[in-house]
Amino acid sequence: MRFDIVTLFPDCFNSVLSSGLLGKALAKQIAQVHLVNPRDFTTDKHRKVDDEPYGGGVGMLMKPEPIFAAVESLPILPRREVILMSPQGQTINQPLFRELAENYDQLIVICGHYEGVDERVSYLVTREVSLGDFVLTGGEIPAMALINGVMRLLPGTVGKVESLKAESFESGLLDYPQYTRPADFRGWKVPNVLLSGNHAEIAKWRFAQQLKRTRLRRPDLLQEWEEEK
Repeated sequence: MRFDIVTLFPDCFNSVLSSGLLGKALAKQIAQVHLVNPRDFTTDKHRKVDDEPYGGGVGMLMKPEPIFAAVESLPILPRREVILMSPQGQTINQPLFRELAENYDQLIVICGHYEGVDERVSYLVTREVSLGDFVLTGGEIPAMALINGVMRLLPGTVGKVESLKAESFESGLLDYPQYTRPADFRGWKVPNVLLSGNHAEIAKWRFAQQLKRTRLRRPDLLQEWEEEK
């Protein structure tokens, strides 16, 4: 998969893209990430990418011309999505990650800044996506979350595919508690069932824990899960 990130701050992505599973996935060419700065597509001597909003108001808006030029400079793959990171967009969740990982070859991600972008950028965009119901200084952090969530689902990124299926949100429920050695740490002991070797009982316990944890922490998810069942 090809990711094209349109951002005024490309350096923000360096450590994220060179670390951990993402760094390994890029080294193995499971995915490519290209960083494009709209400032490189300005035509005035000051390389201006923002201006005051018509009608007045606080703050500055990103101008449409550099964003259009940046996106139009990119190659076009058959299955592509042009995403604007925006507080007004669809909230990121696991089904969205799966949809993007399975159905697209190219994701162009536009990171807004200042008070937002000129509304005419919407003519470029096929989807607006939000990290949540809050406002950050720019779209870079949400874009990093999007890249991470999608790339880890691409075949070859995660060594054990089974581990992806047993995570929170994949089944509609939160994940069950997990433990490793030592079996007794400061008096906190691993549940006996996990030491029993009885896989049927372990599976039953884990499912019960998923229900319990989801009921306590995310009753909204449990309700959705129950309605689907």
